[in-house]
Amino acid sequence: MPRVVLVTGKGGVGKTTTAAATAVRAARSGLRTLVMSTDAAHSLGDALDVDLRTARTWDDSHAVEPGLHALAVGAHTAVEADWQVVRDYLLGVLDAMGVDPVVADELTSLPGAEEVTALAALALQTQRGQWDLVVVDCAPTAETLRLLALPEVLGWHLDRLLPAQRRLLTVLRPAASAATGVPVPGPEVLLVLRAWRDLMVEVRTLLTSPRASVRVVLTPERVVIAESRRVLTSLSLHGYAVDAVVVNRVLPASAPGDTDPWRAAWTAAQASGLERVRESFRGIPVLIAPYLAGEPIGVQALEALATSTTSERGAVPAIMDDVDVPVMRVAADGDDFVLSLPLPLVSAGEVEMARRDDDLVIEVGGQRRVVTLPSVLRRCIVQNADVGNGVLRVRFERDEEQWASGR
Repeated sequence: MPRVVLVTGKGGVGKTTTAAATAVRAARSGLRTLVMSTDAAHSLGDALDVDLRTARTWDDSHAVEPGLHALAVGAHTAVEADWQVVRDYLLGVLDAMGVDPVVADELTSLPGAEEVTALAALALQTQRGQWDLVVVDCAPTAETLRLLALPEVLGWHLDRLLPAQRRLLTVLRPAASAATGVPVPGPEVLLVLRAWRDLMVEVRTLLTSPRASVRVVLTPERVVIAESRRVLTSLSLHGYAVDAVVVNRVLPASAPGDTDPWRAAWTAAQASGLERVRESFRGIPVLIAPYLAGEPIGVQALEALATSTTSERGAVPAIMDDVDVPVMRVAADGDDFVLSLPLPLVSAGEVEMARRDDDLVIEVGGQRRVVTLPSVLRRCIVQNADVGNGVLRVRFERDEEQWASGR
């Protein structure tokens, strides 16, 4: 399995340049490297100084130089063709219900088509055995969090939709369908849904494995650091590892005798920002990328940027090393059970939880994760929860009635 590194950050901090520089350096070190963009802006080609708009299909990568390929992913026809099968069925159902065709057309448009396509393209590239490293230039943080939440969320819904569709096939026999006017979903509908469900499981397994990690790019500014802190919390909530924080566009120290007040003010502000980064991302390697004299365009300039990026704290993580993944754990504590989930940089008051049948819904800062509880916890009641030392702990006590009945 290739190593996968996803690069994200607030818009405008230089995440695309960082992703491209990472890929160039890796390729020139001898790794077979693909850098792919899931950002709708698709500025990856601009950074590499190549035209990625000539791709004919979603897997048509561009050879930048020996060992380095690039790919810009859009909502291409493969996902749209699959969705059309489901959409045709839904349009038939809505027509039978008397829904206006214009409204039905809007209701059946595929939400998140670009995200699904990006995940499918990533899965395809990692299956090929063609790459040692895949660097993903992600969209800005909000879109990236939506992308990374999608495998689990969509998989959860498909797990529940597939049994319902199978029941429909049984209940809505042709005779009953003719009587009710509701069309029976054909086997091709189930095939598409099952294929998407399998894809979500595959991508989720890949991205939460020790072979995948996220690198957060930021600049040493208060607003950017605040958003990056929230991103770290959200990534941990969904079970993704952050292996490094890249502080970009750091000004060099003032030369002796330099009395320029503008430069002095920015240098002081960045020094304060760097201290905030050290405090916020304790335990995570911090890399410093300098503010270069010119814009890094093209592979030569990108390699120069990568070479000049240094470790501010901690060893520079080797790009091919496995990473430690934040894992949800369940442990017995006397007659109780404790579910633990790494959740840095939040207090208990910032976490909202709700039990919904066999699921536990956890929400932090607008990000929600639905955790399907293991069987041992389904027969338990949530007793309390707390957050300490960057870990959410939820205590469950046995529901004696369910334990006695063996349910």
